[in-house]
Amino acid sequence: MALEKAQPQNDHFRKLTAELARLKAEDEETDQIVIAPGTFLKAGDSSPEMKNIVAAIRKNGSQDLKTAHAETLEAYDGSDLYTPELVELVRAFQKEAKLTADGIVGKNTITAMVGETNAAKIAKVELAMERSRWIPEDLGERKVFINQASFTATYTSPGDVPLSMRVVVGTKSNQTNFFYDKIEVVEYNPYWGVPYSIIVNEMLPKLAKDPSYLDRAGYEVTTPGGRQISSAAVDWYAVATKQQSVNVRQYPGSSNALGEVKILFPNKHHIYMHDTPAKNLFAKDMRAYSHGCIRLQDPKAMAAAVLGKSKEYVTSRIGNGQNEQEQVTGDIPVYVSYFTAWPELDGSIAYYTDVYDRDRYLLQAIEKTEEARAKARTS
Repeated sequence: MALEKAQPQNDHFRKLTAELARLKAEDEETDQIVIAPGTFLKAGDSSPEMKNIVAAIRKNGSQDLKTAHAETLEAYDGSDLYTPELVELVRAFQKEAKLTADGIVGKNTITAMVGETNAAKIAKVELAMERSRWIPEDLGERKVFINQASFTATYTSPGDVPLSMRVVVGTKSNQTNFFYDKIEVVEYNPYWGVPYSIIVNEMLPKLAKDPSYLDRAGYEVTTPGGRQISSAAVDWYAVATKQQSVNVRQYPGSSNALGEVKILFPNKHHIYMHDTPAKNLFAKDMRAYSHGCIRLQDPKAMAAAVLGKSKEYVTSRIGNGQNEQEQVTGDIPVYVSYFTAWPELDGSIAYYTDVYDRDRYLLQAIEKTEEARAKARTS
């Protein structure tokens, strides 16, 4: 009883605990459907894996999906051809699994079709329960919860329908951190202060070919004292070797890397939420493409939510064309988290790919801790 009281007492931890008990009570499946690794199918292709794909949908698709496509499922005769009817069946499954409904059978679709073993799910739930201890027990009534593993951000407030959207997070080499903070400011028509690492790694090759590149591409270069200078007048080798210091920022506009709005929660990681001109990335299922910040699929809606205003209001502020900031009132925490198992809005537990391999490293850390404790007890 004392041990139970020491555990987090919030709703999501209780749901994870219930899921863990359910999984441990179940036997490992013996009829696991396997779709050959590397399978990749588009409409009109042929593959012997087609029968396994249909079998997986029959097993793991919802009853509503199977009822809606009963005629296709009944008519399927085990052939290898990926027919238009089967493409529509796969699209419906992808939509249900919250994947891009393009009808292409690739890695992510196959993972959703065949599911995970019981042992893999148990490990993910146990790690989610461990990570739950890293955030406050009371997450707050109004909050933004970002799950990097699911590539989603969700705003919740009492009495309102949750606002959930796709996000783009950091690449594996520029991972988004796990932390929480408080939302403070919405900025309209933002400047983008270019980080030193991007200046050196991405801009210097262009400047080597064209010293005036930044002047023509909509960037402002200034000295540490704030005096504006031409990019052609800078010794960029000295900048790269840290013998000279300059500041580079991109002017507001349609091509600005931060888009039309950003939402700040000042933190030591220099991470914030923002708009982006690269809208095509939101159509992808795996969305780890940024330098670490969180790009929002619908930034105007998120800005309106945290401000307690309408989306039209945010659009009008952007339409003024001015770089302006507005303070966010109230206490709205933001959780920049990483959970490969987590309760959905409907209460079910969803499982996600370990895009950063953090589960593996956390498991190793837990094992080493347990070994050290066992050694201490016997010494």
